[in-house]
Amino acid sequence: MLPTPSFHHLHLNAIDPEGSIDFYTRQFPSTAKGEWGGHAALFSPNEVMVLFTKAEVPPPTRPQSAIWHFGWHVTDTRKTLADFIARPEVNVLPLYTSEAGGSVFVSSDTWPSIGNTLGLTRAQIAEAQAAGIKPKGGGGFAYFEGPERMLVEIAGDYPAERFNHVHMWQEDPFCALLWYQKHLNAPVRAGFEPTTLTEANCRVPRGDDRSWPALNREGMFRNPRAGVEFGDVVLTWYANQDGGPLAPSLGQQQDHVGLGVADLDAWVAKLHGEGVRFLAGPYRLGPTRAMMIEGPSREGIELVETA
Repeated sequence: MLPTPSFHHLHLNAIDPEGSIDFYTRQFPSTAKGEWGGHAALFSPNEVMVLFTKAEVPPPTRPQSAIWHFGWHVTDTRKTLADFIARPEVNVLPLYTSEAGGSVFVSSDTWPSIGNTLGLTRAQIAEAQAAGIKPKGGGGFAYFEGPERMLVEIAGDYPAERFNHVHMWQEDPFCALLWYQKHLNAPVRAGFEPTTLTEANCRVPRGDDRSWPALNREGMFRNPRAGVEFGDVVLTWYANQDGGPLAPSLGQQQDHVGLGVADLDAWVAKLHGEGVRFLAGPYRLGPTRAMMIEGPSREGIELVETA
């Protein structure tokens, strides 16, 4: 079995890549501005990059693709959030606490979730209210808008600031988990191990219950969900929230994710043999080679030779 790839980069399209990178380096002091492979780059201290391609017109964000947003670990959620709120250039987004419309800026200021669900359903909120359960305070997750209305999440409290995750939508989250395990040798994200999955039982209908806190007042469907890990970056996905199918990510504001591999030719042979859809390549990419494949919900995945 080929080694699991590392997480190499997230690739964005932007009208003003330089301005975007300057913004992120101001918000996250551990990051640095640079260039890689002919692209403007934001460097995270965990050897992960956010790469940019300059767009002549605003890149589309609709219809929704499989890539939802990216996120950063911070060492102190509340201090970071207070700093962001005090900066006019940062638009911190409310998290709605119920369909009635109450909101907070950090998840730990509302009713605590049960287990690792990250939210409560209507019935669970009613139970929490009846029991007089109070918010836990401390760390949690929060969202803000980056340049060009890019959605970014912060989460804490963690030992170090770094790029941490990409949250995604999938048409069938458990089938996507099987796809990433089979084709990319990806381990399941810790704490997300489902019961035994096969291609015969992986299609689990989206749950009927919405939950909060959520970025939208009507709540979010959080079941089923699954996730995998590439090094210290996690890809976590939820069921498609919309009625229509997810759109291809290439060409959208959040274009694709990049994974690092040691032997690109070996991966070409493996993925061709498994019937994975190739979108481009192999091709030259700066100092190395890469190829683009398509994930289970039409997300672009670039494999970059790193050895």
